[in-house]
Amino acid sequence: MATWHNWARNEHSSPHRFDTPENTGELATVVARAAEQGRRVKAVGAGHSFTGVAVTDGVLLSLDRMTGIETVLPTATGALVRVQAGTRLHDLSDQLWALGLALPNLGDIDVQSVAGAISTGTHGTGASFTGLAAQVRAVTTVLTDGSVVECSPDHEPELFEVSRLGIGAFGVLSSVTFDCVSAFRLRAHEAPASLSETLDSLDERLHADHFEFYWFPHTEGVLTKTNTRLPGAAPVDPVGRVRGFVDDEILSNGVFNAFQHLGTRVPSLVPGLNSLSSRALAERTYTDRSHRVFASKRRVRFKEMEYAIPVDALPTVLDEIATWLNRSDVRIGFPIEVRFAAADDVWLSTAHQRDTAYVAVHQFHRGEHREYFSAVEAIAQSVGGRPHWGKLHGLTAAELSRAYPRFDDVLAVRDRVDPQRVFGNAYLQRVLGA
Repeated sequence: MATWHNWARNEHSSPHRFDTPENTGELATVVARAAEQGRRVKAVGAGHSFTGVAVTDGVLLSLDRMTGIETVLPTATGALVRVQAGTRLHDLSDQLWALGLALPNLGDIDVQSVAGAISTGTHGTGASFTGLAAQVRAVTTVLTDGSVVECSPDHEPELFEVSRLGIGAFGVLSSVTFDCVSAFRLRAHEAPASLSETLDSLDERLHADHFEFYWFPHTEGVLTKTNTRLPGAAPVDPVGRVRGFVDDEILSNGVFNAFQHLGTRVPSLVPGLNSLSSRALAERTYTDRSHRVFASKRRVRFKEMEYAIPVDALPTVLDEIATWLNRSDVRIGFPIEVRFAAADDVWLSTAHQRDTAYVAVHQFHRGEHREYFSAVEAIAQSVGGRPHWGKLHGLTAAELSRAYPRFDDVLAVRDRVDPQRVFGNAYLQRVLGA
């Protein structure tokens, strides 16, 4: 087949074969046949991971034909919804809304597949809310011999733990069961602020349902976003068509893209462009379906690294990043994104047993990222940071084992279910070991 590229175009793969199974039976047959032939197997969703997690020279599986909701079991607070693993998050949200349901939290993009999103630790923001993997109550996974295993906290609990966030190292997901809530709306309030003001008021701001902010490097400029949960029947007041086009298409994508090209050619202009960007988007308030507020369109291509750190360490980390940028010749035109999550119990979750602040750094896809990312990584590592599994980082299994209390348990399950490393590749060898 033709060479596969991820969304950021920094990873590519030329597999021996590309398969698109339509159901769990076909998926099991493909996996078992590949294993018998001694070929490695990797599954790919939307390709939104910045790492080589899906790269293989063996069999590359797309789950794009395995989509849709399979079952809905009502609960006191919503429903347990079983969905095929290839379903894209934006499609799932629309289907759930039609049923009067919603995912409790979402990230800021929703183009990923369900399997890819939970497997790499996708999360949103909200100091009282967890990432997607912690919303999972059961999975169906296909192992190397083609066996189909239903996993939950009550059945194959260890396999369940590594399947709901396992970077594709343990099997290929066929279905995922989410604990969904009743549909709700979000009232979003976006406003400019200064970095010092935002950090000084952080404790108060984190009382909001969902809070995040974007800091423009080389400036004090910040854009804050506070989302308040409302009942699903609350009146809707979406962004007007003209205002939305100007803010979200022209300024956030069109002009921003032009600024990235200009800043890449003339780095000395970046601080001024960032200052202008931080003031360009005016304060606004709007109300819409939860998933329409959580997610936004990202049309400017970039590379990204994100670290999960203790919330208390956030001011120090941002101050050290600012200090490093002031000392260096590096100029960064992308805002630094800061989000928050509650502690969870998922073995490989970046928020495992720790309330978490996420610091995400980006670089335009045509810009050089390594010096910047390495500097931020060292700063985050100094406070016990954990890198996002689907984004760029430089850590190895030896370093990651010190960050995760259940890391040895993870490796033990891998040795049990995939001793031949059928689902392995170079990225997994680096982060989980041989």
